[in-house]
Amino acid sequence: MINENRAQISGEYLLLVGSLILIALISIAFIAHQHEITLAMTAAKNGVNEGLSISSSGIYPKDSYNDYSKSDYLILEPYSVEIINISYSDMGYDSNYNKQKIQFKVYAHISKDFSKKELDSVGDRINYNLRKSIAYTFGSVDATNKLYNPVFSQHYIFTTANVNWL
Repeated sequence: MINENRAQISGEYLLLVGSLILIALISIAFIAHQHEITLAMTAAKNGVNEGLSISSSGIYPKDSYNDYSKSDYLILEPYSVEIINISYSDMGYDSNYNKQKIQFKVYAHISKDFSKKELDSVGDRINYNLRKSIAYTFGSVDATNKLYNPVFSQHYIFTTANVNWL
């Protein structure tokens, strides 16, 4: 009779341990996906800051600089951009890439009165560096194009929306 009780305790113990292992495996998969999103958000913030510092210092390709200087764009003068928020949206499953699509959106404020074309130029620089930073973070530079659009991680595809100027 004592052996039967021990067998019952062992069976319950194995059921409990098995359930805990199953819960742990499910949790690990969930945490891995969340870790990827957290890494992407951190890379996005770093990329936005890099994009702002490059734009503020007026480093542009020669063709762009010539275009801007002929048009008397204010963008060539030092300016101040304040990042209000960086968010992302889950855009659903992308069947072209067989990955979940995440779109980043930057909300910013600029201290000068720029034209729409100038704001688009600053926004493009911000988004370019955001995507570039994500590509380097996940080591997917070779898997994307020279504009880093879209960018890939193991489980996600990342894109950007136009900067929303407030």
